[in-house]
Amino acid sequence: MAVVVAAGGLFAVFGLNRSARAQHFTAKVERGEINDVVEATGTINAVITVQVGSQVSGTIAKLNADFNSRVHKGDVVALIDPALFKGAMLQATADLENAKANLVAARANLEKAKAGLVQTKADFDRAVQLTKDGVMSEQQRDLAKSNYDSASASVGAAAANVTQAEAQVSQKDAAVAVAQTNLDYTVIRSPIDGTVVARNVDVGQTVAASLQAPTIFTIAQDLTKMWVYAKTDESDVGNIKIGKPVSFKVDAFPKDTFRGVVSQVRMNATTVQSVVTYDTIIEFANPELKLFPGMTAYVTIPVATVQNALKVPNTALRYKPPLTSEEILAIYKQYGIEGNERKQAGDPVAAGGGEQAGSAGPTPARAPKTDTAVVWKLHSDSTMEPVKVSLGITDHAYTEVSALLKGGLKEGEDVVIRSVAPKNQAPGGIRR
Repeated sequence: MAVVVAAGGLFAVFGLNRSARAQHFTAKVERGEINDVVEATGTINAVITVQVGSQVSGTIAKLNADFNSRVHKGDVVALIDPALFKGAMLQATADLENAKANLVAARANLEKAKAGLVQTKADFDRAVQLTKDGVMSEQQRDLAKSNYDSASASVGAAAANVTQAEAQVSQKDAAVAVAQTNLDYTVIRSPIDGTVVARNVDVGQTVAASLQAPTIFTIAQDLTKMWVYAKTDESDVGNIKIGKPVSFKVDAFPKDTFRGVVSQVRMNATTVQSVVTYDTIIEFANPELKLFPGMTAYVTIPVATVQNALKVPNTALRYKPPLTSEEILAIYKQYGIEGNERKQAGDPVAAGGGEQAGSAGPTPARAPKTDTAVVWKLHSDSTMEPVKVSLGITDHAYTEVSALLKGGLKEGEDVVIRSVAPKNQAPGGIRR
């Protein structure tokens, strides 16, 4: 009985001590390549896309192009029923001819008035001379003078009628030009060489060009050279340089990787729910026409690369021991580390309040990068040691250790990424 009681006591003691000890999950410190990249989502578009519309209203009589049709500049792609516009053209032409006839009549009247003026002037001159000779009375001379003045006024009126007739001819000529232009607009031609990517009407459909021109076709120019409009976060814009090589993927070809070059970062900002993004334009060649306008592209823009770098997992940078703040500060002081270190490096900080260290949770918004962090190295005797490191670039899985500020860290050593401890008892094992 004594042996059984003693064995039970030893089991209880060792079992309680074992259950009170924290369980640590670790990852290895590695050495290798790190690629810092900017990832974004964008849309593939043609370099130039033209919407071909109608300047006049009418019924579509014929369509000479369809989806995916290749067209050239000047090709007739659609016809609008020209009957009404031909009638307007004939009416405008008739009005022009009438105005020209009126002009001829006005000029004839002017010549007639001028001839009458010559006759009345001669009569007036003779009347003046005969009055001086006493042959005619002054009343007859005044009558001749009145006839001469009347003929002179008639010449002025006839000249004004000629000017008015000439203006009417110009007006009717302009009306003919407008009618001819409207008639020409019933023939819709392609403005560029390209491919029809959209057709918005059918034969027999009526288009109304009242406030704006209705779109009949959308033509993309030269689909062998295209652009990706990538939405990049404002925090990444400073790292994107013109001429940087870019790789991207599309859902249509998940096994293929396409290459391009950054050609422009547009300054026009887009704000959606307080998130500011900028359009980064990526040029790429599409010789096989595999990619279509409107496809979603998943873009990777390399920013920096280091070779043979000492790197630690980002989960180790987010790790916080399950200790109180005072205990952590005391350990920092023991190893000569300042107490205001934030465990943050390129990835969000894991909140420590109420959750076990290393527990997964929703990812908050990206925070600005810091230059230093503290990782916890696990020794073979299950004790932990804080190591202050200077950080370099990150690929959001691993971060480069550019320098060791306090403590030592080598390739192959274990760093803690998570600890599981009893809720009411903090684990021991921290090296003091």
